[in-house]
Amino acid sequence: MGLEMRKQCERCDTKLHDYSVAYICTHECTYCEDCTKQTKHVCPNCQGELVRRPIPSGACPIQTKKEAVQ
Repeated sequence: MGLEMRKQCERCDTKLHDYSVAYICTHECTYCEDCTKQTKHVCPNCQGELVRRPIPSGACPIQTKKEAVQ
């Protein structure tokens, strides 16, 4: 199961695209870079650490291997 790539910052409503720099906590709360800096990398919802959201790189090689075996 992949990450839910939310399309806007939960604090300021800035639009976020799949390739935008964004930050998430373990609950996938999503924030833009400016809001993350303002909150000192702490999620306002759960107080968890905000880390940079990965940028998608295309098809998952693990799924491709599983599909090839079937």
